Order: sequence, then structure tokens, then C-alpha cells
Amino acid sequence: MTEHHTPHEIEDHDRGLSFDMSTLIERRRLFKVFAGAGLAVAVAACGSDSKSSGTSTAAAGTDAGTASTTTAAESPSTTAAPATAQASTTAASASLEPIPEETAGPYPGDGSNGVNVLTESGIVRSDIRSSFGSSTTIADGVPTTIKLTLVDASSGAPLPGSAVYVWHCDAAGLYSLYSQGATNENYLRGVQEADANGSVTFTSIYPACYSGRWPHIHYEVYPSLDAATSASNKLATSQLALSKEASAAVYATDAYPNSTRNLAQVSLATDMVFSDGAELETPAITGSVESGYTIALTAAIRT
Repeated sequence: MTEHHTPHEIEDHDRGLSFDMSTLIERRRLFKVFAGAGLAVAVAACGSDSKSSGTSTAAAGTDAGTASTTTAAESPSTTAAPATAQASTTAASASLEPIPEETAGPYPGDGSNGVNVLTESGIVRSDIRSSFGSSTTIADGVPTTIKLTLVDASSGAPLPGSAVYVWHCDAAGLYSLYSQGATNENYLRGVQEADANGSVTFTSIYPACYSGRWPHIHYEVYPSLDAATSASNKLATSQLALSKEASAAVYATDAYPNSTRNLAQVSLATDMVFSDGAELETPAITGSVESGYTIALTAAIRT
């Protein structure tokens, strides 16, 4: 079993991984190349910030709460469309900017760093709140639906039959399979096959904010459900940057110890993953603490 870590150690492990740093350096290099070449990228509703031409959702590189107007990704009660290009309204010939490649972090559970939960019976599911197998523990927290729609970056067409693996920390900032106190759990992890519209939907809880990281959700995209058994088969790895306003509302509840304090000590501008721009990783968030939240994003994938 992989070495145990506390939420605080998660930050140190994240920052110390040479893979993490090489991924971030490569991402920054690609941004510079795109800027120098004057590449015009047609992205319909792909996030906020002047770097994108789509619907504004949150000010990339800054706390969502600092924008002068409340946008889709900032407001927990908004009903605006999800960030990024929508497959149903994007021309089939449109070229979209692919989602940024990000680190999977130290706790992926995909076989790249110890345990591989992707080969276990029960991992293919839509409700990821409970553990499966020998444990049936249910993760507590504010109910949250995660919806991702996958489209081809070169054409804008949906990617039916592709698969998504989603994972994130619990309300205490712990990752199942790895963190001390959760090593015997596999909750908040699951795989879904995309439907005819390229969409997958997971029932989960809102993740905590642990020390040193902006609130986020990890995901990997695979070409098919059969291929979603090992990280070596993935098409892309990325993260979702959650909004400050929705996060603050969630963390005011009793289920999220330390998250309010941790959120006050980090920003998108200082986060190790999102500091170079999060416009393609900022989902639309609708709902409330009382009714639960829906997190939705359309991700363009380079196939």
C-alpha cells in the first residue's frame, strides 16, 4: 500500500513531484508558443478571460469572487450554460482549444502511483459517494452532480463511447486509498462511459479545500470504457477549478472542517495548477447548499 499522508502533506507531495513540475513547465511552454504564433482559437463559450472567445464564467488567474459581476462559475444560484464549447451548438468543423494537460497529483489510483482501482469490479458507476467492495462507507458532504461533456478538439463533434475517470478528496481533504484514515476506502472515485452526446454524469459531494490547493476535481479521459483500466491508455488528464463563491457557501457548513481557513490562504493566482490560467478548466456551477450543486463543463479532447 502506498505511504499514508495527511491533507497538509498532500501539498508538499504535490509540489515535490518532478512529474508535476515537468507537466506545468510544458504547459507554460505551450502557452508561450501559442501566444507567439498568434494562433486564433475558435472556442464557443469556453470560459472567461481575454484569452478565450467564449462565454465569460470566471476571471482566470484571480479569485472568482473578485470579479465585478457575478458569472456562471462564481454564483451558486446561476442557471447559465456550462463553461466551454457546447457540442450541441458548435459547428462540426470548428476547431476548439483542448483542455490543458495537468498533473494527476500523488493520489490518482490509476496504477501510475501505486494502487490501480480502475481494474476493480464496481469502479464503473455513476454514484461515487460510497466505497465498494469490502467497505460500504459513504462520504459525507454537500450533494454535488458532476457533468462533463467530451468533444473532439479538431471538429467540435461529441465523443460517444469515450470514458471518464473522476476522483477528488472528501469533506476532510482526504483521498481514499492513500490518505491516513481513508486507506481502506475507495469512495469518490468512478468511471463512466460517455453517452451519445459525449456526456457523463456522476453523483458525488463537494470536495474540501485542503492546505495549499484551490478547490478542485481531477479527471482523466480515455478513448473507451475498455481502455479505462490503466493510466497508460488515457487521452488527457486535467482538473476542474471550483468557484470561490460556491466553495465559501459549502465550507460554512459543519461537514468541512478547516476548509474555510484553507480557502482564505490560497487563490487561483497562486495555485500551483491554475495560476497560469483556468478559463478552460472553470465549470459552470448551479444550485445551493440546500438543494445541492451541479458542476458542468464541456472539455475539448485531442484524440
